[in-house]
Amino acid sequence: MKSLLINIYLILTQKKFLIGKMTNIIRIKNATFYGYHGVSNEEQYVGGKFEADIDIYTDFSEAAVGDDLKKTVDYFQVYSFLSQFTVKQKYYLIEALAVDIADELLKQFDRIIKVAVRVRKNNPPLGGVVDCVEAEVIKARHN
Repeated sequence: MKSLLINIYLILTQKKFLIGKMTNIIRIKNATFYGYHGVSNEEQYVGGKFEADIDIYTDFSEAAVGDDLKKTVDYFQVYSFLSQFTVKQKYYLIEALAVDIADELLKQFDRIIKVAVRVRKNNPPLGGVVDCVEAEVIKARHN
């Protein structure tokens, strides 16, 4: 009986240890969308392919232990937001687009502690051969 109680105690204390506060990262990589972002008239009217990466800093320890979507950031909702947001408005600068995405994610998803957003413009019109240009912004929630 004593060994059973010890085992139960160990299980409960380990579970409590596992549920402690921590920072985890959920990543969405290479989300691709077609947008009309850029300074030139051609970019604004013809458009082009853009990619985005989102690093979501959160604590999903309770969600992981309980296998409960309600206790984490639903990355399906984040992707849905991203796919709608990137075509809603034209931007001259991918830097401005990245900042606005980060700001809106922090507003709409309470469980996000910090977010890193990278927006890439493929084949930018630079007069030379370049795969892409990328702007990154990292923002944290201020309590």
